[in-house]
Amino acid sequence: MPGMDGSARMWISAIPSLDPDTREVILDLDHTSDDPAERMVCTLLNRGHEGEAGVFYLLPEDLSARYERTGNRLSVSLLARRDVLAQDLASRPAASGAHLDRLPRDPLHDGRVVLVRRETVTDFVPAERDGFQQPVVLIDHDVAHDTDRGDGPVTLAELLSLFEKQEVGVAVVAAPQAPPA
Repeated sequence: MPGMDGSARMWISAIPSLDPDTREVILDLDHTSDDPAERMVCTLLNRGHEGEAGVFYLLPEDLSARYERTGNRLSVSLLARRDVLAQDLASRPAASGAHLDRLPRDPLHDGRVVLVRRETVTDFVPAERDGFQQPVVLIDHDVAHDTDRGDGPVTLAELLSLFEKQEVGVAVVAAPQAPPA
């Protein structure tokens, strides 16, 4: 796919069926991940509000993203308020709460935790508007849908194909320039 920069599970690319002319920052989220924090992000996706084409949007109070640039590397962190996460995990096994207690605190906002951090080498600079940087697109899936692909990480082409078949979820997460209160 042209214009695709990326490392494992993070890409800079267009999503043809949504907007073929706009490059997005895309993160892959697996509901069956071994990483409890990644599964916690998937739990928070239930807080999304449906928009066009089956895309869900999350409020920054529920889940937000933060961009950081170091040299030629762009990183994205997914952040959540500890109290929101605790509320959503209350009905889950006790181990989920223990994982929550071990998550790193957001250095810019004490009430938040860092759930997922991904980075890639790119010259892409997220657009800014009205105090927000360009939102981050999350494509969430369950690898059970991908039985014919074999071992290894899901590729962006596979995720986009699964999106066309409506076998994955797509959520948009705001990226405030200043930490949300």
